Amino acid sequence: MLQLFVALMAESIPNLAKAILALFIIVDPFGNIPIFIGLTKKLDKDERRRVFRSATLTGFFLLIIFALTGQWILTYFNISIYSFMIAGGILLLVIAIKLLIEGEWHEPAGSLESLSAVPIAVPLLVGPGAITTTIFSLQEFGITITVISVVIVFILVWVLLRLIDPVHKFLGKSGSAIIARIMALLIAAIAVQYIINGVSHYLPTL
Repeated sequence: MLQLFVALMAESIPNLAKAILALFIIVDPFGNIPIFIGLTKKLDKDERRRVFRSATLTGFFLLIIFALTGQWILTYFNISIYSFMIAGGILLLVIAIKLLIEGEWHEPAGSLESLSAVPIAVPLLVGPGAITTTIFSLQEFGITITVISVVIVFILVWVLLRLIDPVHKFLGKSGSAIIARIMALLIAAIAVQYIINGVSHYLPTL
């Protein structure tokens, strides 16, 4: 029994690492640090922490919902995962190009009361890219790995947001901009791979 458990873990760890890495890159908390700082600059330390805690919980539960219902959503709308890959890849590519050109994501902020939900939780933490990646992870790795990856990524996001001031000070303006563009390039690469995988499925039938 122990040997079976070890074998299953050895097989699952690489897939879990892939799922965590892909989702973390898409959520991009490091690249969003300047935006988070700008959106909460009028708040004191305690208010900022409450906003970030609420945003993290909101984003976490949204992605868990998509992890649990992703298959049902695709089935209900009669959408092939390969069609979703192509559409999601194109959308991710547009987001990546916007980030590469402008260096940041522009999203008008609402009232301070709704700040944690919009725009921090949605769309900065949980946007179309994170939702798409979660559904892809569900299809490729299964629900267990997908849920665990969401939990781990949002624990990392929560820790980072707790340390956002020293991290922002350490990175500086130029460092934050460089990281944002590196993340955008990685997002673009993931997007292109999604498109290639989706198109490759349909090519033999054309």
